[in-house]
This record gives sequence, structure tokens and C-alpha cells, in this order.
Amino acid sequence: MTLIHIENASKYYTMGEETIKALDNVSLDIDHGEFVAIMGPSGSGKSTLMNIIGCLDIVDKGIYDLDGQAINVLKDSGLAEIRNQKIGFVFQSFNLLPRLSAYENVELPLIYRGMSKKEREPLILHALDSVDLLDRKKHFPSELSGGQQQRVAIARTLAGDPAIILADEHLRER
Repeated sequence: MTLIHIENASKYYTMGEETIKALDNVSLDIDHGEFVAIMGPSGSGKSTLMNIIGCLDIVDKGIYDLDGQAINVLKDSGLAEIRNQKIGFVFQSFNLLPRLSAYENVELPLIYRGMSKKEREPLILHALDSVDLLDRKKHFPSELSGGQQQRVAIARTLAGDPAIILADEHLRER
């Protein structure tokens, strides 16, 4: 069953007088349970495509359907709801809030989802346990190593059980 359907998607940006084509007629189908890596040289449109898949941006031309729902017709509030309910992000910079503990960083998206404390707690504890950080749940990001911060970001994503997990990881050429 198709989760992501993108057909002839194009995205343009205007820089002064110049129009830049960031995506040009990209088509892609990804099924439920499928793992996909988006790879290519700098400037090839990877980040633009990830932003579109993650509902952070919309296509200028073409079609994007997520789980049967047309995404390119949604307003900002509809895109935000889709991101909260169906998409998990693991950002390269982790985007942890420095004044929140590991537990609270994992909890925050679940609060936005409207879940009660009783519903949230087992999900948070299970997610932190799955990345081997249950014993660090009260620690703040500044008290965690870079690898531990990354695992908190992963736990935050896993706790919401999203249909899609987008992980932005830049690979260095050797």
C-alpha cells in the first residue's frame, strides 16, 4: 500500500530576479514499511524533497499524496496537524530544548498531540529505554554527550509512532 505518492513535483524559489528550480518533475512512490535513502550531490534538491515529504513546504506544481490525502491543498494548520500526527523528524542538529530534560524533550510532541499524562508516560519511558537512555531521563541536553543527544532526538520521534520518520544525516565523502 502506497504511503507517499509524489508525481511530477516541481518547486521553485525566487532569488532576486532569478528563479531557481529546486525540484523538476520528480515522481516517487514509497510504500508502508519501506526504507528509502535520498542521496545526491549538493544542490540536487534533497533538502527540498525532504521538506516537501515532511510537510514543511509544498510543491508548486505536481501532486503529493500522503496516505491517500492530498497534501498540496492543505493550509498551514492542516500541514502542522499532519506533521504532528504522521511524521517524525530526527534533525541533524537534534533540536532539543536546552531547558527541558531528556524526558521532557521526548514528551513535548505528545503534549502538542493532546495526549494525557497517563497516555504519554509509558510511551516516553519505552522510547527512552529503546535507545538505552532511561537512566538519563532527568538530564538536560548540556549534560549529555552528542551521541546521547542524538538518541534523545530519536526517542522523541519513536515515542509518537509516526508513519514516516525523516532523518537528516549528512554523509562525508572519504
